[in-house]
Amino acid sequence: MDISQILFYALSAMALGSAIMVVISRNPVHSVLWLIVTFFAISGHYILMNAQFLGIVNLIVYAGAIMVLFLFVIMLMNLNAETEPQKNKWLKLAGVVAGGCLLLVMVAALKQAEVKGQVTMLGTGDIGLIKNLGQALFTDYVVPFEISSVLFLSAMVGAVVIGKK
Repeated sequence: MDISQILFYALSAMALGSAIMVVISRNPVHSVLWLIVTFFAISGHYILMNAQFLGIVNLIVYAGAIMVLFLFVIMLMNLNAETEPQKNKWLKLAGVVAGGCLLLVMVAALKQAEVKGQVTMLGTGDIGLIKNLGQALFTDYVVPFEISSVLFLSAMVGAVVIGKK
């Protein structure tokens, strides 16, 4: 067992454990924090698969921006356990039955999948490298890249002009 397998199993355990904590945590702020831990574990998986760009973008966009937005929304809503209405026992039973049906469908779908012969090559290949992305972006797609940069610049100038009034 090499270091990449140990990291894979550790990150998988961390992702699964924190995802379970997102669901069972009673405090919404704690759920958001556990979701950030899940995003860190998923970014670690991306980096293990030699897709550094996806890993970093996942951290910046999801763990950074989206989770801050979720946290602000939760804090502004002022969710308290006292104000939350109690769920009916039939509604809880319906949730358990629906979850069981989903589990049954997922097990049936995974039973038919043949993954025993497919192994991911870790640390090999150059598809997800930032170097190749930059090379493609600045050679093949340089005109759309420059057009989008001018569009973003004009949007920022427009925001400043609107903000000044």
